[in-house]
Amino acid sequence: MEHAVVIAGGGPTGLMLAGELALAGVDVAIIERRRNQEIVGSRAGGLSARTLEVLDQRGIVERFLAEGQIAQVTGFAVTRLDISDFPTRHNYGLALRQKHIERILAGWVGELPVPIYRGRELTSFQQDDTGVTIELSDGASLRAGYLVGCDGGHSLVRKMAGIEFPGWDATTSNILAEAEMEEEPPLGVHRTALGMHAFGREEYEIRDGKVVFASEGPINVMVTEKNASATSEPTLGDLKEGLIAACGTDYGIHGLTWISRFTDMSRQASAYRKGRVLLAGDAAHVHSPVGGQGLNTGVQDAVNLGWKLAQVVKCISPESLLDTYHAERHPVAARVLRTTMAQVALQRTDDRTEALRDVVLELLAMQEPRKRIAAEMSGLAIHYDLGDGHPLLGRRMPDLDLTTLDGPLRVYTLLQNARPMLVNLGTPGSLDITPWSDRVQLVDAGCDGAWELPGLGAVSAPTAILIRPDGYVAWVGEGTQDGLREAMNSWFGAPG
Repeated sequence: MEHAVVIAGGGPTGLMLAGELALAGVDVAIIERRRNQEIVGSRAGGLSARTLEVLDQRGIVERFLAEGQIAQVTGFAVTRLDISDFPTRHNYGLALRQKHIERILAGWVGELPVPIYRGRELTSFQQDDTGVTIELSDGASLRAGYLVGCDGGHSLVRKMAGIEFPGWDATTSNILAEAEMEEEPPLGVHRTALGMHAFGREEYEIRDGKVVFASEGPINVMVTEKNASATSEPTLGDLKEGLIAACGTDYGIHGLTWISRFTDMSRQASAYRKGRVLLAGDAAHVHSPVGGQGLNTGVQDAVNLGWKLAQVVKCISPESLLDTYHAERHPVAARVLRTTMAQVALQRTDDRTEALRDVVLELLAMQEPRKRIAAEMSGLAIHYDLGDGHPLLGRRMPDLDLTTLDGPLRVYTLLQNARPMLVNLGTPGSLDITPWSDRVQLVDAGCDGAWELPGLGAVSAPTAILIRPDGYVAWVGEGTQDGLREAMNSWFGAPG
């Protein structure tokens, strides 16, 4: 069986990448070890503002908003950061457990021509000059032009490709579990001299910014372990020991539904691509879940990579376009590692860290620091280095209301087909991109709204703007067409 692209791993990153490639008309398939999309255990718990924008760009954000809870959940360490004054239609986060996020993404991908080889795992692969031969756990083999490892922090694709994974070992370890308790524990998050612990339930509501848990049902538990170097699977005995150390009692815990462990180990792949093998999501970067950036970073990896890989597969762009994937996304994840390590450090409970945390809280109460950090934590401050120029260059395109010949349209509505777009805000017909008309849509439009960027503020209105399929700005016109042809050639291939 042959495919243009095979994705190892059908979690959020793999599903998003498959959807992006399918929208671009690429033959893509997923290998997924699970027989269905169900998840046992607790993983990511929400979507950031920028990820919601990305889903809006594909016309599917309402599916997630219908099931999640909108709230000001952006935060840094121990403080929440309000982004309700940010210039975006999604000036909030969405509380929604990963099992629901995956189910909704899988439903979207199920509407596209994407075969999923379930109940099978990649066991080995060999790449050559023309593609990759992939061996599966059931003895079958696949042939692909490109292989993308979206197979998690223990990525076999990364290991077999020989890509190094440097970083920092764990300094803290936490056990997560769902179980029954004979005594009702104090629900919520608690910090003691031994570290963080928390109790909650699967069902909850967010009221006035506070989490209100259901009054019945199994208890979700998180407790810090004394030893950060454990490598075996945690047991009920380990959980009881941690609870007694932190709370003086284990609350009669019994009847485990599931149990797992996470640490603050922070590592990043030295290269996101080796030949015809690429990495995305946790396969490319792992870190503490504090701050909730892991799933969001992976989904945004996929949206950055998808259109570029599609253009290379379809021979629109040279293979060198794939080098921009590492160049753009590696620095983003490096900053994520930095911010998560800083947040873990601020959660320590000694007197010196308490003093440092007080200083950080004072700073984040000020407008400029709050806006800067909140823009970063929400993903709205991502800036790809595309050279000097207008502040919009390399940043997310605002979802402005446009007046077009077809009536009023939002920018993100025009991006739902995952095609690049040149928006001409000057004299209609003044821009001619006929040589690229088969791949870039030209929209003559007017725009009366203010141009404002999160964390930066107001910027001057352009006369034209070239937008990539991932929603980032590739070129800005300021009264001239200088550099437009070069940008079109660079990002969307030579004229056909």
